[in-house]
Amino acid sequence: MDEGLFDDSAVIRRVAREGLLLAGGGRATLLQIAHPGVAQGVYDHSNFAERPLDRLRTTMSYVFGVLFGTVEEGRAISRAVVAMHRKVTGPGYYADDPDLQVWVNATLYDTAVLIYQRVFGPLSPAELDECFRQYSVLATSIGCPEDAWPADRATFDAYWDRTINTLRVSDQGREIAAALMRPKNIPLVMRPAKPLNRLVTVGLLPPPIRAQFGYTWSPRQQRMFDGFFGVTKAVYPRLPGKVRDLVKDYYLNDLRRRLSRRRNPLTADGR
Repeated sequence: MDEGLFDDSAVIRRVAREGLLLAGGGRATLLQIAHPGVAQGVYDHSNFAERPLDRLRTTMSYVFGVLFGTVEEGRAISRAVVAMHRKVTGPGYYADDPDLQVWVNATLYDTAVLIYQRVFGPLSPAELDECFRQYSVLATSIGCPEDAWPADRATFDAYWDRTINTLRVSDQGREIAAALMRPKNIPLVMRPAKPLNRLVTVGLLPPPIRAQFGYTWSPRQQRMFDGFFGVTKAVYPRLPGKVRDLVKDYYLNDLRRRLSRRRNPLTADGR
């Protein structure tokens, strides 16, 4: 088996391996569909309401395949994502638009670093710089030009603030969000966690985006939100590494099973 793009000492692997990052999945997704171009593509080409876990599986397969898989596994899942994106096009948008690719990757990077530092404490400036540079691979692996990703963290911060304050959430984006925040077709075992997922997702959203989606935020919700992260910060870092790696290992092994069948690694049945 060939080596991957990063070794285990890379900051991006230290951050992205944590199963806790799933808690930020809703935030990243809602930020993505806050962009009208992304929302329209998802609205026109995704059965998000009927199969809400499919987008999660696709994203996790791609992220873990590129960051933790072998070079060939990363290339295989990247090719599958590129092929899927070629079909996602319509009036005024196309999935291979570098602007959209940068925004989607920006939400993954910002959410991962936000969650990680809330629970484990701040990364050093050097570690943040390294992690930021390394996260560019998730955009460039699917064809985004290298110079489209912001040159450094200061440039990224300016881009992020500008985008957050100028995005205008579309009706399609709000409809997708409504379906994702109150999913129907999910396993019974996951349903009790829906209220907590909504609380964490809404609490993590930047206030301008939260308001455009129509979500309110009260002092009581803030106390519950702070309590959740207070408990998580006290408990989660003390869990065994094997437990914290469960999400990564599950999706990476799932990807490898599908790749071993030489079928499409992004479809539910591998076809």
